[in-house]
Amino acid sequence: MAPTAAADLRGASAAHADPAELGKFDALAPRFWDPDGEFRPLHLLNPVRASFIAERASLSGARVLDVGCGGGLLCEALARAGAQVTGIDLAPGMIEVARLHAASQALKIEYRVQDAHALCAASAETFDIVTCMELLEHVPQPAATTAALARLTRPGGALFISTINRNLKSFVLAILAAEYLLRLIPRGTHEYERLIRPAELARWARAAGLAVRDIAGIDFSPFTHSARLTRDPAVNYLAHFERLS
Repeated sequence: MAPTAAADLRGASAAHADPAELGKFDALAPRFWDPDGEFRPLHLLNPVRASFIAERASLSGARVLDVGCGGGLLCEALARAGAQVTGIDLAPGMIEVARLHAASQALKIEYRVQDAHALCAASAETFDIVTCMELLEHVPQPAATTAALARLTRPGGALFISTINRNLKSFVLAILAAEYLLRLIPRGTHEYERLIRPAELARWARAAGLAVRDIAGIDFSPFTHSARLTRDPAVNYLAHFERLS
């Protein structure tokens, strides 16, 4: 993408994306697929997320959109399950890494440097499944982004969102422990004020014409290097919504 085009895109999406947040992840893009690097927690969480989706929606032949796809970790898992996957992200470095890695795996995935709000103009109600993992806590207007995700989902389709709860436990584990004590992820990755309680997400979803179908917690252990679903959404959690007609 030419510099002027990239600047235009970022300007058009300024209300829905934080340039500082984009910069953080763009700088780390070359190390995205290193399973022992800064994105190691995502590599460990990805099978749990993919299984959660596969158990609640049919992936074979489904039109899937992953919003905030990063380097393509979830996109590749869903493509291997038979879905027709499109991934969008506003970090050009991440999209380039995603394209290169998919090509190396002979996976057919469409990647775009694009904003979900802009995509709504041409692709509203297009996708059977929309996913958005660990993005809402990084955008300036999460309620508006939730509404855009809903518009991209066809009536009867499924929307899956992963984010982090906002409470004392999540502050201690997801920020203090993960970023400062254990250094599992770079310092400054998350800001406590931007974390999202499940009740807040459910309220935004209902306002956007979505019905809550399931909410599950994700228990991540840095000591056993494992992740599993739980019924407690106190820290990391996954939510499944259905777009109503």
